[in-house]
Amino acid sequence: MWRDLAAIGRDAGTGGYRRYAWTPADTDCRAWFRDQARARGLVCETDRNGNQWAWRGDPSAGDAVVTGSHLDSVPDGGAFDGPLGVVSAFAALDELRARGARPTRPLAVVNFGDEEGARFGVACTGSRLSAGKLTPEAARRLRDADGVSLAHAMEHAGQDPEALGPDPERLSRVGAFVELHVEQGRALADTPHPVGVASAIWPHGRWRFDFHGEANHAGTTRLADRHDPMLTYARTVLAARSEAAAAGALATFGKIAVDPGGVNAIASRVRAWLDSRAPDEKTLDALVTAVRDAAAEHGRGEGVRVEVARESFTPVVDFAHDLRDRIAARLDGAPVLPTGAGHDAGILADTVPTAMLFVRNPTGVSHSPAERATEDDCLAGVGALADVLEDLACR
Repeated sequence: MWRDLAAIGRDAGTGGYRRYAWTPADTDCRAWFRDQARARGLVCETDRNGNQWAWRGDPSAGDAVVTGSHLDSVPDGGAFDGPLGVVSAFAALDELRARGARPTRPLAVVNFGDEEGARFGVACTGSRLSAGKLTPEAARRLRDADGVSLAHAMEHAGQDPEALGPDPERLSRVGAFVELHVEQGRALADTPHPVGVASAIWPHGRWRFDFHGEANHAGTTRLADRHDPMLTYARTVLAARSEAAAAGALATFGKIAVDPGGVNAIASRVRAWLDSRAPDEKTLDALVTAVRDAAAEHGRGEGVRVEVARESFTPVVDFAHDLRDRIAARLDGAPVLPTGAGHDAGILADTVPTAMLFVRNPTGVSHSPAERATEDDCLAGVGALADVLEDLACR
């Protein structure tokens, strides 16, 4: 499975993956998912929001145990973030068959669409739509960097954008969702444990900062006469780092767009996106407010107007304690640890009992071609997931 999936959407120059929602690479990943389902005799369907489900047993019976993750990537992302959870889900079903385990509840593997939000800017789009946390109207209006709307991209890929919307009936049939994911950090790296259990997800969000200045000639405009939005942006980046360090939180400006974008021109506008995360919502609110205030203050001094808009937000997720504790006990006391990364499991946690398993990452690097996990640890993850599914669905 890993070999068949590995080449899809991989950039030959960087070695990273560019599997963006509703692109040919995404279409190929979806075909791979259907092929894996068909090879196992599973019933594969795509829901109204573009999420794929592969069922063992009768999905209408309810109280299903679902596992899986996503197949899309960030720009030049690694091979494991998302796909490890989907590949491991299929492999865990194979392991249950090899053990002769007999499920008493329906089982399913899911591939949630557009988890990373790399193309249209909103993370976990598929699960947000299904859970009613993103309106179909707002989703259809989303546009990528080339101005292509989500609605147009879906339609071009053969998915009906008019069908988007909450899916409470489907989610009501899910009794538990367990997502396996490569660890995005080093909490397990120096321990003897290849697999950990998630306790909670930090609250996090994305904010767009628009710095409006004045375009002018780079070679003839005196420094004192400039209203350079790039300067205000740069000072804001430094302020974000300082405020995050003081708060014990995280703040990252990782994406920027400059108009008009000439080497010999002072910019007229800089758009930049802040990703911020913190242990609790009060700290996160205070951090983003401090960064916004710093941007406005620097802008006033430099003749630059600053606008800030929140594009997405996920509150703190405390995974269901009974399910978490049951899984940790089944895995012989696997470490229980929080994470600062968002996941579909976090989006669904208000609606469905959810849990997460993390597979050890020796370097802690993620969202990069250097992301990895050893084969032994991946196999341990499959075994752990099979143990969990057997405990939940075969008793």
